[in-house]
Amino acid sequence: QVQVVETGGGLVQSGGSLRLSCAASGRTFSNYYMGWFRQAPGKERELVAAISWNGLNTDYSDSVKGRFTISRDSAENTVYLQMSNLKPEDTAVYYCAAGYSAAARWVATFEVEYEYWGQGTQVTVSS
Repeated sequence: QVQVVETGGGLVQSGGSLRLSCAASGRTFSNYYMGWFRQAPGKERELVAAISWNGLNTDYSDSVKGRFTISRDSAENTVYLQMSNLKPEDTAVYYCAAGYSAAARWVATFEVEYEYWGQGTQVTVSS
């Protein structure tokens, strides 16, 4: 079992920055790929960014490429999402998720690939 807890959400003005953190506990964090998803009101949950468990491979949705950066600190069992140049359309609940893989470079981009989910943290971007 892996538990993940997100922190760092809040209210920010358009053009501002936020950094979300996801602390993982339980089994060996190094064998888990991680992802950030978001769900805006009235919309389906979507992938924002994902990272392999070796930290060397990442993937981003087109809407955040060049603005968001996902990273992980295996020593701290933490994954980060650095968000810059935020836009009102980035407003959503952001979820952290984890999934197991024996492949160090695997990047999971579908929800069904993730076994463990956090409760989410609200990000609101005002115009």
